[in-house]
Amino acid sequence: MKTNITVLIGLIVLASHSFASELMTKNYSITIETHCEEGVVSCGDVTYVGTHNKTGKSNILNGSTWHLTCADGVTPGRFIGYRFKSGDISYLVFDKGLLEVYRGDELLLSEEGKWTY
Repeated sequence: MKTNITVLIGLIVLASHSFASELMTKNYSITIETHCEEGVVSCGDVTYVGTHNKTGKSNILNGSTWHLTCADGVTPGRFIGYRFKSGDISYLVFDKGLLEVYRGDELLLSEEGKWTY
């Protein structure tokens, strides 16, 4: 009985933790941490930690998941990636492993990388 309770407590603790993955590009190591419960389709509580591989300088941002919408224009559909904003700078991290950084409509950076989960 004590073992069952310990396992149950462990599962509850694991379920409440965030989910993280890392995108490695030529110049950046990006950790994406999703703070929503498992099974939530659209999450508005995502953290981006981008670290420059040479300088070690980090940037921490809050953002959300990014989805196409279904035919009704509201329901989240296919997952595209993540969106983050800092002032007039937008950071887009695509599910396919692409990092793009924009100032308004001007593309400042585009780098492909590989995900580790």
